Amino acid sequence: MESPLFDWHSQVGAKLADFGGWQMPIEYPKPIGSMSAGGVIAEHTSVREAVGIFDVSHLGKIEVSGLGALLFLNRIFTNDLERIGHGSAQYNLLCDETGGVIDDLIIYRYSEEKFLLVPNAANCAAVYAVLQAANELGLTIKNAHHDFGVLAVQGPQSKELLASLGVVVDLDYMAFTEVTVPGHESLGPVIICRTGYTGEFGYELIPTWEATLPLWELLVSAVEEQKGRVCGLGARDTLRTEMGYPLHGHELSLEISPLQANAGWAVALAKHEFHGRDALATEKAYGVPRILRGLLAQDRGIPRGGMNVMDATGAIVGQVTSGTFSPTLKTGIGLALLKPDIAIGGELFIDVRGRSSVVQVVKPPFVPSHVR
Repeated sequence: MESPLFDWHSQVGAKLADFGGWQMPIEYPKPIGSMSAGGVIAEHTSVREAVGIFDVSHLGKIEVSGLGALLFLNRIFTNDLERIGHGSAQYNLLCDETGGVIDDLIIYRYSEEKFLLVPNAANCAAVYAVLQAANELGLTIKNAHHDFGVLAVQGPQSKELLASLGVVVDLDYMAFTEVTVPGHESLGPVIICRTGYTGEFGYELIPTWEATLPLWELLVSAVEEQKGRVCGLGARDTLRTEMGYPLHGHELSLEISPLQANAGWAVALAKHEFHGRDALATEKAYGVPRILRGLLAQDRGIPRGGMNVMDATGAIVGQVTSGTFSPTLKTGIGLALLKPDIAIGGELFIDVRGRSSVVQVVKPPFVPSHVR
C-alpha cells in the first residue's frame, strides 16, 4: 500500500521500505530544495536541535461513534478513558485474554459518543476486527485507514514552524483540536494533537487523505525556511529508541505484556473489565518474569534486536528487542527484556560478531524528554 505522499517521496529520491505493508520513506539521502542531503543521523539531529517533519500516514485510523461508545471502548482497552476529557488523547493498549498485546495505539476523545483511534499500520485490521466482534451496542465503527493522512511536526521549533503557516495553537500535552490553515481553507479541517513519537515538543496533524499532499507541501516549504528537515522513519526509530518508547513487534507483542514492557502506567487494573485484565492482574500479583530495560554500550559495540544478553558467567539473562547507534550520545544503545532481578547500573555483555561487548543496564530514556 502507498501513502498519499508516495509519489512525492519517490520524486525526491527517498529510500523506501515496507512498513506494515506500506511503502514508506526510511531516509532522504538526496538534497530537497535548499536542504542538504539528509540521512538518518542528519534527520535525527534536526529533530533534536531544530525541527523535522514526517509522513506517518501508514498509521491506522478507526472511527467509533454512537450512544455508549465510551463505555464500549473502556471495556476493551487497558487505560481508563474516563480519566481524560473531551479534546484529549490517550495512549492505550489492546490485549488478548493472555495479556499479550494485539496493538498499542492513541485514542482521541471528542465526546462520550465520538472517538478516533490511531493504531499501528500492521495491526489496524486486527484492532478493527476485535471492535466489530464486540459491538453489541450497534455503534458505528469505520475502518478509515484511507480516509486520513498523518503528518508529524517534531522538534523544539515545531510551534514556530506552524506559526509561520498562520496556525497558532496553545495545546497541553496530549490535547487536540481542529484547525484550518489560513489562506488554505480548501484543505478543510485538520486535526492537530500535541503529541509525537520522538521525545521532543511537537504535533501530529491528521488531514483528510486528499488534503495530505497540499498540506505536506506547505510544511516542506516551512521546514526549509526554518532550516529543518524532511525526515524518514529511520530517524523516527532512532529517536524513539533514545526515549525508550516501545515498538509493537519489538517491545510489545502477543508474547510481551504491557507490564513486562514497562507500560503498566497505561493499564488501569482498577477498572472491573477490559480485555486481558485477569491475566494482567495475575501477572502483577506474582511478578513479571522479565522487564524492559535500557542498555548503554561501554565500548564500540552496538546492541541489535535479537542479540542475547549475558552476565559475567556467560549465562543468558535476557534478549535485546531494539538496538541502534545513538546519534545524540554517539554510542550504541538498546532496549532489552531482562530478568527482573538484574540491577540498574550493573554491567552485562552482548556478543557482537564474536566479540564480547560491555553494556550498562540503565532506565530509559537515554536522553532527556522534552514532550511537555
